[in-house]
Order: sequence, then C-alpha cells, then structure tokens
Amino acid sequence: MEGVIDAVTRDLLTRTPGFDWVVTEFVRVVDARLPPRVFYKHCPELEADTPPATPSGVPVTLQLLGSDPSALAANARQALRLGATGIDLNFGCPAKLVNRHDGGASLLRDPRRVHAAVAAVHEAVGDAIPVTAKIRLGFSDRRLALACALATQDAGARRLVVHGRTRDEGYRPPAHWEWIGRIRQRLAIPVVANGDIWTLEDYWKARTLSGCRDVMLGRGALADPRLAARIRHWQVTGERLPATPWQARAAILAEFAATQRRGLPERVVVSLLKQWLNHMRQGDAEAGRRFQALKRITQLDALLEGLAAPTDETALTSQPLDA
Repeated sequence: MEGVIDAVTRDLLTRTPGFDWVVTEFVRVVDARLPPRVFYKHCPELEADTPPATPSGVPVTLQLLGSDPSALAANARQALRLGATGIDLNFGCPAKLVNRHDGGASLLRDPRRVHAAVAAVHEAVGDAIPVTAKIRLGFSDRRLALACALATQDAGARRLVVHGRTRDEGYRPPAHWEWIGRIRQRLAIPVVANGDIWTLEDYWKARTLSGCRDVMLGRGALADPRLAARIRHWQVTGERLPATPWQARAAILAEFAATQRRGLPERVVVSLLKQWLNHMRQGDAEAGRRFQALKRITQLDALLEGLAAPTDETALTSQPLDA
C-alpha cells in the first residue's frame, strides 16, 4: 500500500469502529540505520506522547521492508527507541522495482532469508514489542509457501498475514484463500487472511475457506471506506448494512483533500485524490462514472465540485475538463 495508506488515510478509515489495528506504509531499509525523521514521516503517530495510534485510538504498527538482517535489526531498535509498539516485516510487496532491489516478495524464493530477517529483528527488540510479518504464497509458485510461513514462526514472529497469491500472480483474481487455510493448519501463531476482500460476502468466504479468525483489508478498505465498519456491525448484530452510498464516499474524499491541501501542493493532492477514486471504482459503478468524468481535471476545487455534484451523469460531464 505504498503511497496510499498515510496517516491522514489511517485517520479517516478508523473513525468508525471496525479495525483492530493498522499498519503503516513500509519504511525501506537498505544498509544503514535511518534517522528519526524518516520514521516520523511514515508514522507521525510516533510523535505523540502515547503509544502510536490513530486519533480514534486504533493502534498503529510500523512496517519495515528490507533484506539485510543487520540493517533491519538496527532500524527495529531505532523504531523501538522512538516508541513503536510493534514491528511488521513486509515480505509481500510484488512491485518490480522493490523486488529488483532485493526487497518484499523477492525473499520468498529462500525461506532461510525470511528466517534470518525475522530472527534478527526479533533478537533486536526481544520481548519488548511483538514482531509480525506478511508474506504471499510464494514468488513464482507455491512450493515454498509453507516453508516461508514456518520460517517466520520459527524466527519469532507472533502473527502472520498471508496474501492469497504469489508474487507473479500480482493482484489477478482469484485469491487462493484455501491455501491460506493450509498454512493456518500448520502454524501455532495466528494467521490472518488477506487478498480480494471487497465485500461482506468476500469476508465470509475468506474466513470460511481459510479458517482464519481475522482478515486484513488493503485495497478493499480504499474501495469501500466503510467496509470494516460494515463487517464489524455484522459480527456484532448479524445485520447486514446497506452498501456505502456515494455521498458518504464523496464526503470522505473531500475531507481527505481538505486535510492534505494544508501541507501538500495542489497537484499532489489532485493526484492522491484521483488515486483513491480509482480504487473506489472496484465494485461501485458511481465511482467509476465519476472517475471517467473527472480524471483529466487538474484543479483541486473543480475536482471537488465534480465529486460533490448530484448523482447525475449529465451534471458530471458538464464539468470543465482541462486538456
């Protein structure tokens, strides 16, 4: 979720009950200990006097991505000194640039390297804070999926998130939730299912096929910012809430823009807003229409007017578009 789930987004997504914890965008670790400002940039929640959490009180876990055990350990110790209450290790990122530089899912080709990374971080922080990890079902195939999962557990991870696809499968459906179940059956630590959870029905299928008690939302939380709340409501009451209306989605986007424009250039805010709107197209026809009508607009106020316009295709297409 690099470039997407920043502190502003974490705040907006957690204002309604649903999330038990959230994870930052990854801090990229290469070969040296990073200065505090890098950690504060990715996780400004660390600067509060209390344990890092969103304004609504949802705990925030700091995520590291790297392959050098000693560098990961040094940065884990740095994060602990700065107040981190958990370290998550990213072995799931499928981005080609990240993988070419020996990060993310590239380590899944050798379970020994996964073990070395997790063990180094676990040794660095001891029992002071938990170390968790996220993996995929392998790099090119699933042959090493279980071995990599066991490597995280044996090295000291206390929880494992599994995305139900290999790196080469990217985000192409389907996510293989049943494979996550095979891993869960062999591990003693909690396993969390991840991948292609867009709706309440997807949530139930993912839990049923994987046997996991918990799921992690990524792109699904951006596509429907109220999805976690709708899942939680169903868990508590057994009632199914109606689909999130466009007006609620537009209000979240407007508040996101209002906050971001205080510290970012307008063109950057426009780009971020379109990026989130693009995610909303998944499973929501109105978001798809808005995106097509507004994707060439370069002025923030005009874009916000288009988002707030009545649910009328004619009104949308009448908005001035910049070439």
